Amino acid sequence: MASVIKGGEFVAKQAWGSQLIANMNGITTRVHWTDQPYKWHTNEGEEVFVVLAGLVEMKYRLEGAEHCVVLGSGDIFYASAGTEHVAHPKGEARVLVVETEGSV
Repeated sequence: MASVIKGGEFVAKQAWGSQLIANMNGITTRVHWTDQPYKWHTNEGEEVFVVLAGLVEMKYRLEGAEHCVVLGSGDIFYASAGTEHVAHPKGEARVLVVETEGSV
């Protein structure tokens, strides 16, 4: 089986709506569309967050200090297990997320 997904063109019916691309032994890869912030959260496993289109302000906390970085197309954010973070898109954004199945 093969498929082609135009990640920069993907649109969902609601913020953070997604399309599953693959589940590889419990690790999911999804493309998301959003125009709204997510919520502060932590994952039990690692997460890779790749901006496909748009701008996303990523806030994260390390050792009690809050950090912030603006991610553009092609930029990647990695969160180790337990890293608290939240994504705030600046307008519409499309992102690819790789994480353990069932993560928040």
